[in-house]
Amino acid sequence: MSLTRSPLLDLPAAVEADGLDAGVAAHYGSDLREQRALAAGKGFVDLSHRDVVTVTGPDRLTWLHALTSQYFEGLRPGTSTTALLLSPTGHVEHAMYGVDDGETFWLHTEPGAAAALVEWLQKMVFMSRVEITDVTTDYAIIWRPGPPPASSPAPAPGAAPSSSSAPAAQPLVRSGADSLGGHELFLPRGELQAFAEQAGPAAGVWAYEALRIEAGAPRLGLDTDARAIPNELGWLGVGVHLDKGCYRGQETVARVHNLGRPPRRLVRLHLDGSVDHLPAHGYAVRVGEKQVGFIGSAARHHEYGPIALALIKRNVDPAAVLEVVAEDQPTVTATQELLVDPEVGLHVRARL
Repeated sequence: MSLTRSPLLDLPAAVEADGLDAGVAAHYGSDLREQRALAAGKGFVDLSHRDVVTVTGPDRLTWLHALTSQYFEGLRPGTSTTALLLSPTGHVEHAMYGVDDGETFWLHTEPGAAAALVEWLQKMVFMSRVEITDVTTDYAIIWRPGPPPASSPAPAPGAAPSSSSAPAAQPLVRSGADSLGGHELFLPRGELQAFAEQAGPAAGVWAYEALRIEAGAPRLGLDTDARAIPNELGWLGVGVHLDKGCYRGQETVARVHNLGRPPRRLVRLHLDGSVDHLPAHGYAVRVGEKQVGFIGSAARHHEYGPIALALIKRNVDPAAVLEVVAEDQPTVTATQELLVDPEVGLHVRARL
């Protein structure tokens, strides 16, 4: 959870989110209205509770290439990417969403995750010419719908400021495959209020989360557990490059990919709407009396109603109607929509 309270919580009608998203607004009066505005390409979402880290130095790209699941060698300035740090057994420990400006790789990650990420990365520096810095107190993330404006091209080398320099006239932009069809801005924290005055209308994270669940983009810590591997979550080809050399956890990723059968798979659930509350993270997903998975994130979508992401066993029939169950709560039925195919490895290889 973030320790930083956004100044945009002082905007009219702002209601603070809780849990992992505490520190920013859940909504500004109507999350469904805010969703519709975002879907129409209007407004922005304050994600300033997310942590921001920079990696500088001439060896940063080859160093990141060796450590992470992503291909960094030769990464061109302004190119957006997603990278994962895995355990030796292939379990996802960190997810990083970033862009290089020619001198520095800028990344954002889950709220409260930077301290552990920076500590681990610093242990891996050895003789490499890199410097890792948590700049969360200086920089914030803003999400906007749609592609970056034509007037805001990807920055040239050195265009983005270091944490000790004056703010750039134009913030650094990231627009990856997992940016929900929009883009993220690395904005100096001191400019948040001025940005909000000219970029409105503001939308809360409830609206953003509904669009994220619609897009099937998982969040580490919400849609995962300690056993989650990239193959289960649709991160192959997004956060994992399958044609690069060795990195920590690669053996597990490659083995499961070659077999084509991940132990579990991410699905989007359409809930029956019979109760007035959304299932919380960790609610059991069952087929009959057998638990086959758990709920990750849930939201109310402006078109589809209550939806959720769940991680379930691979061999569950894709046509099966599921039940979402929690102690002392009514059972909710749900239909599943495939996000990760049960034979994922075979299909990814075909696309590659």
